[in-house]
Amino acid sequence: MPFLGGVGKLVGDSLDAYYKDGEPYEDYNLDKQGEGMFWAAVKNPNRHDDPEANACDKQPFWVNEGDVPEEPLAVSPRILAEYAYDELPVPGTEIEMKPAGATKVNLPTWVWLDKATFKKISVTASLPGTGLSATTSAEPVSLHLDPGTGDARTYPASGDCEINADGSIGQPYAQGKANDTPPCGITYLCASGSDRPYAMQATVTWQITWTSTTGEGGDLPDGTFGVTRDVAVQEIQSVNR
Repeated sequence: MPFLGGVGKLVGDSLDAYYKDGEPYEDYNLDKQGEGMFWAAVKNPNRHDDPEANACDKQPFWVNEGDVPEEPLAVSPRILAEYAYDELPVPGTEIEMKPAGATKVNLPTWVWLDKATFKKISVTASLPGTGLSATTSAEPVSLHLDPGTGDARTYPASGDCEINADGSIGQPYAQGKANDTPPCGITYLCASGSDRPYAMQATVTWQITWTSTTGEGGDLPDGTFGVTRDVAVQEIQSVNR
């Protein structure tokens, strides 16, 4: 115990010399309150077992108000932007289809998205007391359709439906358009099994960008969010006499 106590005193004296006695700080910079703050390493609680979570072992250090630390592992505007990315309230991919239930072989199925739902969204993350903040924005740019089978034709042929000028995707079906080609949709060329509908996937791509109070900014990886719909496809039955 005396040995441990001696180590504790040695550590305490070292900290006092560093933060209290003017080497390099004096009285923990209490006379500079409001002019800056001490920055310290904080381990990500979700990465306790990750060796890289211990990479920052630097002692707490002072940073003047409005300055960005030169420490490479310190929180940066981009890190704030990535944090904001995780908090983006991206709405679920709720597509509209016509026919909405079972469809027929060679009958175009119209697919569209409401312009009121799919619009640009933003989240801002900030670090209190530093003046640092970053705003991350997500904007829907396209809808990709995967019919769930190779026996189908998509519109456009790539399956990528671009966003319209008004923010909508595709076009709602209207009476009298049964023989028209939908700007966004699918035509199934083969019936599905009675108990095995096609798993049609609709995936929206969101373009992610960020800006910050330091003037830094740029792009982050696109986000993709989708939904799967079971589509039953039936043969059209006819009787010839």
